[in-house]
Amino acid sequence: MSQERTADVTRNTAETRIRVRINLDGTGQAKLSTGIGFFDHMLDQIARHGLIDLDIQAEGDLHIDGHHTVEDVGITLGQAVAQAIGDKKGIRRYGHAYVPLDEALSRVVLDFSGRPGLEMNVLFKSGTIGTFDTQLAHEFFQGFVNHAFVTLHIDNLKGENAHHQCETVFKAFARALRAAAERDPRAAGTIPSTKGSL
Repeated sequence: MSQERTADVTRNTAETRIRVRINLDGTGQAKLSTGIGFFDHMLDQIARHGLIDLDIQAEGDLHIDGHHTVEDVGITLGQAVAQAIGDKKGIRRYGHAYVPLDEALSRVVLDFSGRPGLEMNVLFKSGTIGTFDTQLAHEFFQGFVNHAFVTLHIDNLKGENAHHQCETVFKAFARALRAAAERDPRAAGTIPSTKGSL
């Protein structure tokens, strides 16, 4: 049996206290508490549609706004994914997904490249969803790519409702992450790169 791909990462700063526990080969179980309801809902999409067991406990300076909490969760989740994925031997490396929700449609493409890069093209139709500032979606994914060392392209292709737009982005991210992290039985023990390393 292959080694479990799990991680337990803690990040404490003057602004936030965050713990992320992850199992990349889970069943989609989630235990989430960030103090931002809609953000918890989006993190739940990552667990459920990525088939990742995810436990995220975050306390942040929400009396200011949600920026530090959302960004730092992205950073800590990125660190946890990088730790859990390990040396990347035998993974598919690339993943992509299109996800619709009513009128909204988003595409996400992910590469465990070892090089952090984010291209995000989402024009949200509203500045807030509940208490969640839609600008923070970008901050979350930027924090994630910087610390997971992945290349990530996110495009919302259609959408009139900000909730639908954001949900399709997070669901597509989950599916792309799941596909890219998946073990490829035909490539067991090999690094998916002509360079021999990622």
